[in-house]
Amino acid sequence: MDIALMSMALSQGKVQQQASMSVMKMAIGNVEQQEESIQKLMSTNDVAAIHHAAQPHLGGSIDLKV
Repeated sequence: MDIALMSMALSQGKVQQQASMSVMKMAIGNVEQQEESIQKLMSTNDVAAIHHAAQPHLGGSIDLKV
């Protein structure tokens, strides 16, 4: 095997690994933010906020007939 080809393959593997680690760190950060939001929501006594978090599409519009 050619040394230059092997060097390029190793370099490409390192870049792919770094990209995977970056994506994983971003995902972990998102999960931590969601965890904090859920903890705040669970500590509140506001029932309306809990209902809105569970079903955010409800209450956004109303149907009117004249």
